[in-house]
Amino acid sequence: MANNIVVIGTQWGDEGKGKIVDLLASRCAAVTRFQGGHNAGHTLVLNGKKTVLHLIPSGILHDSVMCYIGNGVVLSLAALEEEIAALTDVVDVFSKLRIANTCPLILPTHIALDKAREIQRGAKAIGTTGRGIGPAYEDKVARRAVKLSDCADSAILKEKITQLVDYHNFLLKNYYQQPTLSAAAIYQEVKARYDRVQIMVTDVSQALSDINANPHNSILFEGAQGAMLDVDHGTYPYVTSSNTAAANAATGTGLGPKDIDHVLGVAKAYTTRVGGGPFPTELFDEIGQSIAQIGNEIGASTGRARRCGWFDVPVMRRALINSSVDSLCITKLDVLDSLSEIQICVAYDLDGKRLDIAPNNPDDFSRCRPVYETYEGWLSTTASVREYDALPEKARNYLLAIEDLLGVKIEMISTSPDRNDTIILKDLINE
Repeated sequence: MANNIVVIGTQWGDEGKGKIVDLLASRCAAVTRFQGGHNAGHTLVLNGKKTVLHLIPSGILHDSVMCYIGNGVVLSLAALEEEIAALTDVVDVFSKLRIANTCPLILPTHIALDKAREIQRGAKAIGTTGRGIGPAYEDKVARRAVKLSDCADSAILKEKITQLVDYHNFLLKNYYQQPTLSAAAIYQEVKARYDRVQIMVTDVSQALSDINANPHNSILFEGAQGAMLDVDHGTYPYVTSSNTAAANAATGTGLGPKDIDHVLGVAKAYTTRVGGGPFPTELFDEIGQSIAQIGNEIGASTGRARRCGWFDVPVMRRALINSSVDSLCITKLDVLDSLSEIQICVAYDLDGKRLDIAPNNPDDFSRCRPVYETYEGWLSTTASVREYDALPEKARNYLLAIEDLLGVKIEMISTSPDRNDTIILKDLINE
């Protein structure tokens, strides 16, 4: 039997999930997104050619794989069409992508509200992507969202957009002192975009259930962002607006939790985050600058520089608990090749008390100080290595230390952005 696998980030996002999904997808029947929106940025590199996906699942480049956008995703039709256009010369997206008719839509007023809120917060800005993700989820929970299925009936769509945009405009004008937008123009735009993509709209839950009925098929659930950006379990309020934990793979697609066989956690060999919020192991010295430069730590979605720090075990322990992580993939090991010493944060000091796991109180988190153990660097290249035994001994020791500290096996190691530069220690699809 083939396994259904959830791939999640176990840090603050940008762990390299896109490459791993792309690699595993070649042996799967389907890849599905289950949360987030076009705030994700998954970079794929094959034979030196880079493709950045924000909304479409990372399996889209494989001929035999169907891709799905589940109901847990908030959908920007404008971003979808832009991404389809960028892939036109590479793949026929219309034949390979299906979208849940229950996806809530991101409207231009959601984007306006997102940006207005960040402006109002000033120095306390969360650091959102400004793409309307949070306001769209807010409307979903408040039961006033416009869903993709509404687009099939022009009268219903016009009524819902008019009501929602009127509400958004009231906030923009009276609370944020920002310009308002035209409901009529938004309706015309949404209707036109829907008409162009409606061939891809379907009941994704049923489609995935049909695929899952064949025991030889494997479904890959592609997470976006990272564990510490989870709206419930992350460094709130410096989080995304959805649940990034593995359990949401079921809720965000309509399949049941028993349909998940394995959770693969992806983590960098160090730690990064974008935007505001606590980051105990953040480096402000030349080492941090070197990691950022060698690792090309620029956000694929935002273009913002990522903050860099040492590997953080307490953060990882929280992620492992929240998502029942079965095994790990460590990425960007090669970024550390030039360092003579490498530190791992094994615990926190909080006001004189040792914490082995990241606290879930945001005020406590901001006061945590890292407790480090130092490991020898390997000072030789791991870039593009594809066999475990070919890694330098000290690099293997570093990986073993991470395994021992976390109690979870590392079963994949990425040594460059290219799909093929990956060490696979266990077959996760057919265990």
